[in-house]
Amino acid sequence: MNLLSRRLLARRAFLGRSARGLGAVALAALQHAWGADPTSSGAGEGQLQGQPRAARPGPWRGVVTPLHFPARAKRCVWLYMAGGMSHLETFDYKPKLAEMHGQPMPESVTRGQQIAQLQGQELRCFAPQHPFQRWGRSGQEISTVFPEIGARIADEICIIRSLHTDAINHDPAHTFMNTGALVSGRPAVGSWLLYGLGSETESLPGFVVMVSTGKYGQSQPIAARQWHSGFLPGRFQGVEFRSKGDPVLYLASPAGTSAGRQRDVVRAIETLDMAHDAVVDDPEIATRISQYETAFRMQTAVPELMTLADEPAHILAMYGTQGGDGSFASNCLLARRLLERGVRFVQLYHRDWDHHGKIKEHLAGTAAEVDRAAAALVSDLRQRGLLDDTLVVFGSEFGRTPMAQGDGRDHHLAGFSVWLAGGGIRGGLTYGATDELGYHAVEQRVAVHDIHATLLYLFGIDHLKLTYRFQGRDFRLTDIAGNVLHDLLA
Repeated sequence: MNLLSRRLLARRAFLGRSARGLGAVALAALQHAWGADPTSSGAGEGQLQGQPRAARPGPWRGVVTPLHFPARAKRCVWLYMAGGMSHLETFDYKPKLAEMHGQPMPESVTRGQQIAQLQGQELRCFAPQHPFQRWGRSGQEISTVFPEIGARIADEICIIRSLHTDAINHDPAHTFMNTGALVSGRPAVGSWLLYGLGSETESLPGFVVMVSTGKYGQSQPIAARQWHSGFLPGRFQGVEFRSKGDPVLYLASPAGTSAGRQRDVVRAIETLDMAHDAVVDDPEIATRISQYETAFRMQTAVPELMTLADEPAHILAMYGTQGGDGSFASNCLLARRLLERGVRFVQLYHRDWDHHGKIKEHLAGTAAEVDRAAAALVSDLRQRGLLDDTLVVFGSEFGRTPMAQGDGRDHHLAGFSVWLAGGGIRGGLTYGATDELGYHAVEQRVAVHDIHATLLYLFGIDHLKLTYRFQGRDFRLTDIAGNVLHDLLA
């Protein structure tokens, strides 16, 4: 034994032969199911305020034991319209803006406001480019570009018209919407949920992301840091499934390799990892072990997930897809299948909403790419008895300006729309309002942190208590803000 090894053992003799031994037992349980608190990896950083770090049986659980509130939701699907969906052509009709079409935007509205590409240019009102009508028993006012959403689920959704954000450019706005912070490096919403509640599945990741691309708007890139686990242990990170071809690369076994032989390899690597962890005390080793285990199980689970032979013809027709084509519709159908199999958080990005020009034609095309499938997903969840405890979110990182940018609209942060459904949300409700020109959120204003606080509340979590200690500070998804929107709850 060399000198370095003797010194390591001298320093860590007690912990390495007692606590580390217990840790090895806990890690070994990964061969069957996660039984230990996922934060007890040895880092000494993560903790939940006021909660014990106790082990729980079955599929691995999070740190919220017991829940802070009665849970209304068990799973979430976030339909993310990436690029900035215009609220003025979708969910927030403004007849006054139509009356003022072509006239100068009142300076009293725009003075001192943050403007993106229109900065320094003449600002003129731009009328809504599509008519609205009232839908359902609730009479929700929704644009005619969403005939399926209007006709089929208007009474299921709660439209928030008073959302505002802190970022005016795409990447920081995505980061803020996904992590509650303008700077990269914080955990995503799905990662916080996994940390707090754990996973209900052993054979699939608890947080899955899929991305589709349309053909009408500018398709801004979506960086993988939008579903990163940040300073949380890496096993809480989202996993991207590809929309076409093999959903996960290198998932199939190499030719001539049996499942038993692969299991032997996984066990051998796991043993080596645990021995290494006993020396270096690295919390990411637990992540590595769990990833090997999950990947091994996914070799059976993912092909079964992607095979749609068991889906009836009328379900495929309802979504408008045969599957496997990389479309938003195909991803919505896969999202329902993932949710059924215990995946906690599914996020679907559709990159086609950046309409700086030709907004009338292009927005109608983009809306048609998502309308049918979004309505089908909500309807399908309802008919399967899953909607009551599945939260559905539909929205963008920001909205679009009431002012013209040629025949399009610029980025806008001061007021825009999002809708929620299921998971304890009151359907048929329109909440909040922007001013008569659709510029500022003025009634029942909703911040991004409020959306996050409400989401956690619906899952039974107090957003003030779900924290993680990192670099000497207790971080949380809602930072130092956030209010639960109780008026939206059923």
